[in-house]
Amino acid sequence: MYAITKEVYFCYGHRLMNHPGKCRHLHGHSVKAAVTITRKELDAQDMVCDFADVRECVEEYVQRFLDHNFLLHRDDPIIPLLEQNNERFLALQEHPTAEVLARMIYRHVQSRGFPIDQVVLWETASANACYRED
Repeated sequence: MYAITKEVYFCYGHRLMNHPGKCRHLHGHSVKAAVTITRKELDAQDMVCDFADVRECVEEYVQRFLDHNFLLHRDDPIIPLLEQNNERFLALQEHPTAEVLARMIYRHVQSRGFPIDQVVLWETASANACYRED
């Protein structure tokens, strides 16, 4: 099995409603997402796939939905205030955790036909979440 990993960096703000700790407050993260693609055989260029193709796929999604966006649970009471002030945000059906974001990126890359193995999202330099499907 061959594997390549492409890292993409972005920033977002969020809060986790009802979290017992400080994550319940508005805050932001500068994150790294590592997207791993696997294949049993190399292509005609002797590659799993072109790193640029993976980057383009991931960055298109990240720029559209995640980067410099405020990610919130759809029931967050701050949403009307953001709407009134024409602020950018994305309301999710789930809480905007690193695990959920890793899955969102994974599913996007998968929907574009890449043989994706996993997405690891570093929320801080020492903490990451991974999503993969077996």
